[in-house]
Amino acid sequence: MDPRDRLILPLDVDNADSALRLVETLNPHVGAFKVGLELVNAAGTAIFQQLRDAGAERIFYDAKFHDIPNTVAGAARAAARHGLWMINVHAAGGSRMICAAATALRESGSIPPMLIGVTLLTSIAPDEMRDELQIPLKPTDYVASLASMVKESGGQGVVASPHEIESVRESCGPDFVIVSPGVRPKGADSGDQRRTMTPGEAVRLGADYLVIGRPITAAPNPVESVSRILNEIE
Repeated sequence: MDPRDRLILPLDVDNADSALRLVETLNPHVGAFKVGLELVNAAGTAIFQQLRDAGAERIFYDAKFHDIPNTVAGAARAAARHGLWMINVHAAGGSRMICAAATALRESGSIPPMLIGVTLLTSIAPDEMRDELQIPLKPTDYVASLASMVKESGGQGVVASPHEIESVRESCGPDFVIVSPGVRPKGADSGDQRRTMTPGEAVRLGADYLVIGRPITAAPNPVESVSRILNEIE
């Protein structure tokens, strides 16, 4: 895969104009753009067409749907109308919820987006898993278990930190898609991410796509920052 195609840029801004400027600046240099809850709640779902008009060909809607199966199915069906490349749900919602979303996407009447399951947020540390969420497993085992469930339920991949890539690959095989946030170039601040790794390390372990935001968008020269990251991937 071309290194550029691996790179997903989050549009973590609170207005459409800022998002459109990022697309116009970085569209030739990154493979996809991620639209999350902040931007959708600020600009509405009309932002998807605006981004396409600005040149964004592949849009990942980081919706993180997590509700009863019928509600998630309806939300997935509605989201599919926006011509998205990828959409996600929380894997912790269970197999029936994921199956409902997968079925809704297949029956949406359009080319369905990839369905990806969010496993464990990269901001959560092992002690928080154990003490707050009451999950006694190691992150690698927990994420691998969720990934297997996502695959069996009709999903095409998962969002997982670089530290769980190997366990997901072992559980789900070479064709299962792994999207890795928590990726930070050498020397970059990790921010609120707890389980991080460099771009080169993540790709060597088997990540298909890397979500990298602030090291690019907060850089004095975002295009130059992307170029360095692509060199790390290569």
